[in-house]
Amino acid sequence: MAETFNDQEFIEYVVKSIVNHPEDVKTERTVDERGVLITLHINQDDMGYVIGRQGQTARALRILLKTVGAKANARVNLKIYEPEGARRAHHEDRSPQGEEESRHGDAGLVSDSDLADLGI
Repeated sequence: MAETFNDQEFIEYVVKSIVNHPEDVKTERTVDERGVLITLHINQDDMGYVIGRQGQTARALRILLKTVGAKANARVNLKIYEPEGARRAHHEDRSPQGEEESRHGDAGLVSDSDLADLGI
């Protein structure tokens, strides 16, 4: 059986609590001269839950993990593993819903036809 550490157990517990596929959560722990690096592997569908809006959840996880590491006098960092090409596949899965939206993306810009509909 592989040896587990408090920091590794902690991050697995927290992440399993917030994802839809807790059985896919796995961590790797490596130690070098710069400290401890925990690499988090999760289901691709759960990436948004772990990263959060503008990275807030990932930032909070890193702060909590550094606090757990500081208690043991260790410098602990978290890396969220993303398979090669995962972002490209995610963007290709998203289909444009209209000509205006595909030209402007998710910016939500108002077009001339929208203004005409409002009588402006």
